Amino acid sequence: MNQTGVRWTTEQVLALAPDDASRKAGNKLGTAGPWSEAGCGSAGAVWGLCKGSGSKPYQTIVDTTGSAYKCSCPSRKFPCKHALGLLLLWAVDERSVPETAEAPGGTAFGLVGGGMGAGGGRGGAAGRAGSGNPADPAPPRRRAARRATRISAGATELEQRLTDLLRGGLASAEQSGYGLWEETAARMVDAQAPGLAGRVRELGAIPGSGPGWPVRLLEESALLHLLTTAWLGRDRLPEPLATTVRTRIGLPSPAAGPPVRDHWQVLAQSDSSDGKLVTRRIRLYGRGSGRSALVLAFGAAGRSPQLALPVGLMLEAEITPHGGGGQLRADWGQQFGAPAPIPGPPPGGSTTAAIEAYGAALRADPWLDAWPVTLTEVIPVPAPGGGWQLADADGESALPITGSALARPGLWKLAALSGGGPVTVFGECGHRGFLPLAAWSEDIRGPVPLT
Repeated sequence: MNQTGVRWTTEQVLALAPDDASRKAGNKLGTAGPWSEAGCGSAGAVWGLCKGSGSKPYQTIVDTTGSAYKCSCPSRKFPCKHALGLLLLWAVDERSVPETAEAPGGTAFGLVGGGMGAGGGRGGAAGRAGSGNPADPAPPRRRAARRATRISAGATELEQRLTDLLRGGLASAEQSGYGLWEETAARMVDAQAPGLAGRVRELGAIPGSGPGWPVRLLEESALLHLLTTAWLGRDRLPEPLATTVRTRIGLPSPAAGPPVRDHWQVLAQSDSSDGKLVTRRIRLYGRGSGRSALVLAFGAAGRSPQLALPVGLMLEAEITPHGGGGQLRADWGQQFGAPAPIPGPPPGGSTTAAIEAYGAALRADPWLDAWPVTLTEVIPVPAPGGGWQLADADGESALPITGSALARPGLWKLAALSGGGPVTVFGECGHRGFLPLAAWSEDIRGPVPLT
């Protein structure tokens, strides 16, 4: 075990894998056979040489204090299979990865001081900054004004589309088909309002989606109307709400708040892809501040995001929140010291308290789909009408588990972890139900990822 930290569990290592293929390949390399000269240092570095198909082994090193990776292999994934395999070996076999003073040959592996950044990337943005005269602020302001004008025109056109829908009756939406909605979404893209375009596409998929679709269509149309109206009247809104509206429309929302230093518990990490961009969502909880945060990392198609934090560990670090009412998003900043095990789940409550927390968050952001909460003393049970739900152990109330979670192996992992008894579950509570992301039981150390 490191003097400054702890060896991770295999689940914490595998949670860093960018995809299933990397997870399987990393598992195959998690044995002592392909590795030589492996070791770890008291400063948090883990290194080793992995035999590959070529004549020279791959040099792999991981900085466990900052979740940074460096490998001589040509993989574009972060972490690569060699980094995953090395971490798996380090996690379970102290004899194969002993603690030593330094890497073989001093810093031949290119340790942290050699420029390894989070996810294997290298720094240098500051060094590339130009030294000439500052850019003229006028052109960016003019571009922003032109974009705002285009968005306003698109919002006005969308308002007319919603008015026509209600005037003709909701039944007409099923008859007109999806093509008209896709055309409207394309117009929102032309208006440089990607947030509106995404909501229009979701709206177009509702008709014919199953029993009760007219009610869902009316609800989503009302939220879309609220968003377009808020944009057109944004000058009269309080600044936090106006910032939220701009974000929901699709305008960039830079980090604006002062940095928050805390011991951040890494509770969950999940990836999604739209075919062009891979989005990694890392959910955090500040032990001292009691604050929840969402860190996003992005990777172009075919590449995983560089930032990956170890699920189940706690890191002292700074995050910088983004602006807006009820916003969770923050940027990951400077990290201090080595990771430590999460001492326990965040404070939680009943399913009723979770619904109340989501309702309170909606006051700051009416378009919020879900809010992070922790449920204590709940039991996963089949729901009367089909599907599954999380019921309070005292039987007072229950939350349905969302449809997207029902198709994931994590649901069965949760049921097995519970065994019919109460567990603590962290996840997101929203109008569609509850999405479980991690769980705790008395028999297992640390959180069990459910994503």
